Amino acid sequence: MPAPASPARAVLDVAGHAPLRPAARTALLEAFDQGWADPRRLFAEARRARLLLDGAREAVAGVVGARTEEVDLLPTRTAALHAAVRSVARGRRRLGADVVVGAVERAAVHAAAAFVAQRGDGAVTTVPADRHGRVDAGALAAAVGPRTVLAALQHANGEVGTLQPVAAAHDALRRAGVPLLVDASASLGHVEVGPAWDLLAGDAGDWGGPPLGVLVTRTGVRRSPDWPEDEDRWSPGGVAVPLALAAAVALQDAVARRDAADAHRRALVDELRARVAAEVPDVEVVGDPAARLPHVVTFSCLYVDGEALVTRLDREGLGVGSGSACTSGALEPSHVLAAMGVLTHGNVRLALPVDVRAEDVHRLCDVLPRVVADVRAAAGATGL
Repeated sequence: MPAPASPARAVLDVAGHAPLRPAARTALLEAFDQGWADPRRLFAEARRARLLLDGAREAVAGVVGARTEEVDLLPTRTAALHAAVRSVARGRRRLGADVVVGAVERAAVHAAAAFVAQRGDGAVTTVPADRHGRVDAGALAAAVGPRTVLAALQHANGEVGTLQPVAAAHDALRRAGVPLLVDASASLGHVEVGPAWDLLAGDAGDWGGPPLGVLVTRTGVRRSPDWPEDEDRWSPGGVAVPLALAAAVALQDAVARRDAADAHRRALVDELRARVAAEVPDVEVVGDPAARLPHVVTFSCLYVDGEALVTRLDREGLGVGSGSACTSGALEPSHVLAAMGVLTHGNVRLALPVDVRAEDVHRLCDVLPRVVADVRAAAGATGL
């Protein structure tokens, strides 16, 4: 008898690298034909490319509630976050070089804040998070001083899904005269972001577009380029027109289908949270159970190495992520989970794609207790 067919593979963590949406793929291919020319030149093909690029920026602006001229496109999300911190710090350098950040911000924000503070003889104030991963808006505002040039608070945490109080923080910081950078890389295309920000960063790869960073800066925010002079002042060298157009089309498509995707994935995450907590011994499901992104769930298993768990699940045909990522050849615990005061090892993070199949989530729930038990047994962590 032939061997039974293996289950189809399912990737259940697409944070920052979601599959390209069909509409974005179509736009990308068409733009390679129509927008291949340098948009900074003057001949007809270049002018057509410029129109496509401007149209992409206009589409992004329409989604986030901004002006077209406020939208800058950069090669990556990290480049957008670095540019936001560096340009505002340089533009407001006469005030000082202090930066206030939430403890659960992305590593790129922490690194950029440390960079500008050290260079300007300033200081970084890190505001702690609670066990859900939420930063208190009042504490963030209270950390601001006369030399503070920028505060950063993500819209939602991409590792545990918890939504942040950006509206309250923005209101308090506005009264203090300090601009707020909101990293919406994990939120755009998935939930409504709202107008409570002065600088907004996004990641097209997360909403089903090609890898591309987005930075939107409200008119009136003082900033200055912190890099060599270039014809494109805010995005040196510019970006590929086909990527820009595909990113914009993907964002529009994500927003148009957002309600259906929310209901589908939120129900599956609810099931995941409940079954993992009930069926896997010594496990901690983290993040806010209600005020969260619809597609992100993280849990940590005691006595389990995260990388070993991810590898074993991969053998089962299930692609998942881990907050205990391998960096420079050394296992580094998630700084987000550490800031929350929860278990940092044996961590699994899921960011479900929009077309995730319910049967694949059920399969993960079915195999997880056995896989965790096997990993613990292999490590000699039984009967503890």
